[in-house]
Amino acid sequence: MFLGLSSFMLLFVAIALLFDFLNGFHDSANAVATMISSRAMGPRKALILNAAANFAGPFLFGVAVAETIGHEVVAENAATYTVILAALVGAIVWNVFTWLMGIPSSSSHALIGGLIGAALMGHGLEAILLPGLEKVLLALFISPIIGMVSGFLLMRITLFLSRGATPKINFFFKRAQLLTATTLALSHGANDAQKTMGMITMVLLTEGMLSHFIVPTWVVVASAGAMSLGTAMGGWRIIRTLGAKFYKVRPVHSLTSQAASAGIILGAALIGAPVSTTQVVSTTILGVGAAERLNKIRWGVVGDIAVAWLLTIPASGLFGALAYLGIRYIGL
Repeated sequence: MFLGLSSFMLLFVAIALLFDFLNGFHDSANAVATMISSRAMGPRKALILNAAANFAGPFLFGVAVAETIGHEVVAENAATYTVILAALVGAIVWNVFTWLMGIPSSSSHALIGGLIGAALMGHGLEAILLPGLEKVLLALFISPIIGMVSGFLLMRITLFLSRGATPKINFFFKRAQLLTATTLALSHGANDAQKTMGMITMVLLTEGMLSHFIVPTWVVVASAGAMSLGTAMGGWRIIRTLGAKFYKVRPVHSLTSQAASAGIILGAALIGAPVSTTQVVSTTILGVGAAERLNKIRWGVVGDIAVAWLLTIPASGLFGALAYLGIRYIGL
């Protein structure tokens, strides 16, 4: 798989896969937090199911997102080994920080921020492809709004259809999560793992190891595997935030938020729009809770997360720029 790669390229691939592992570890909460909190499935089984579906996602739904990240954000001449490595380091630093704080921030935002910061530091404004960047940022910022609205509407419909039902309906709500959580995990793998695939392929292209932009099979396997492994490990701090700190999650909340999130993320993956799984899942959970009762939600927690979201791109951009200077200084 890695035959023919130089020592520098092996280091780069290792760091890229570390980012992918941390992405899975950080984002494992997305598909399983509400499932665990609503007692639809035990924690370990939920994480294993999530990991398997994450691995399968890119193989089932293609690599359109990887192509968007790979050649629509940064000019080809600026997508150097040093820039991409610095972008990954910047994103990793921010992901670790937010994980330690238990804040469900966006790995996608962190990667884009790191890429912008490193490219600007290394090559200036001309390195940024504005049309591609606009497409990426539009998808990242609009998808949470769509998530909240979709969660709100789907919860309203579900409550209307289940009016007058006995408490036994919770058995259905729990069992149906096997389908919705699996679909959500598939969509996560189809969207998030591809971001690392795009970064690795970008460097392979600029280093002359590929004649044109096409994601090699070994890159798909390695990236999907790293994310799947990280997912299986589980980021418990963030699982607790999404599963309990917004409000007390019941089976109906879990089912509807998973269904709404899966539809948005999977649709985005198919058209090549890199969205933030963390933001979509968080906002659908909020929309579902708001549909039942606005004062149900602990808005102070929401405010803390919103601040982290706003800071993610500038903070990871700063880390990416600093990482670029550090990498240049040590001569990598």
